[in-house]
Amino acid sequence: MELYSGLDLHSTNTYIGILDTNFKSVFKKRVPNNLDLILQTLQPFKDQLKGLVVESTFNWYWLVDGLMDAGYGCVHLANPSAIKQYEGLKHSDDQHDAFFLAQLLILGILPQGYIYPKEDRAVRDLARKRMLLVKHKTAHILSLQSLIARCCGQRMSKHQIRKLTVANLRQLLKEEYLLLSAQASLNIIDFLIQQIKALEKAIKKEVKLDKAYEQLITVPGIGFILAMTIMLEVGDISRFAKVGNFASYCRCVSSQRLSDGKSKGSGNRKNGNRYLGWAFVEAAQLGRRYSQRFSRYYDRKAAQTNTIVATKALSNKLARICYYIMRDQVPFREELF
Repeated sequence: MELYSGLDLHSTNTYIGILDTNFKSVFKKRVPNNLDLILQTLQPFKDQLKGLVVESTFNWYWLVDGLMDAGYGCVHLANPSAIKQYEGLKHSDDQHDAFFLAQLLILGILPQGYIYPKEDRAVRDLARKRMLLVKHKTAHILSLQSLIARCCGQRMSKHQIRKLTVANLRQLLKEEYLLLSAQASLNIIDFLIQQIKALEKAIKKEVKLDKAYEQLITVPGIGFILAMTIMLEVGDISRFAKVGNFASYCRCVSSQRLSDGKSKGSGNRKNGNRYLGWAFVEAAQLGRRYSQRFSRYYDRKAAQTNTIVATKALSNKLARICYYIMRDQVPFREELF
């Protein structure tokens, strides 16, 4: 008898539900998040289990890796943002969710997430940590810019902010508490820059661009770090059958639901990889500094809409360009932009 299992993973426990091909419940139990206990629970059914589904929550690494290492070669990662249950249900709980995952697998309609190779995850997570630090650095730079503009009437660029010293701040800000606030931001910015450089050094030492990604650095605005970020987040480019699928995964396309020509409900704009979304926005902002064609495209879009939409439009175009560069392993040709 063939069996299929859904594992509804939470922060402290996992609900295990097992069905046969007739959707009959064979086993159900809540187990603490302990790999040995989960493997012990599944052991009596191991030879009959033809598929296991784990929901792609924030903490799926240990469970999926543990199951695969234990010899379960049929592990699937469910994409929760693409799974829509019937909204009219009057009752739903962990048992129902576990069985629902198993049902989708049996029917062959399970929306699956990508199980990123275990050996590459650590350096990818290090690159994600770098992104987080860059965002924090930007936030403190904006905070300091705002403080100086409010209190002194001066607008400073990011480069001017980075060159500020405590002596400069004392000349600008006479009030003690304002000076203390500005010094805190300046100290945090300096510390974050040091940490970002340390992470970049470690990443450059560990990572070499694969052949499919080497040509990314021919795109204006994309250097080694952004190319490496894109490579680590994408993995195998062949998993995207079409350029539109890739752009959507990068959160570079709009999300809209229409019925009878009218907007209905909320879209699903957060479905996809937010790290790639950030990377291509960064590439768009840097690219228009180094490419007149990028700059003209941005200016044209900004005149029609606004700067935010223009940046997203350029990032969408760059994501599509990079898809073909990675797929065909060819350099960027600006005359074709």
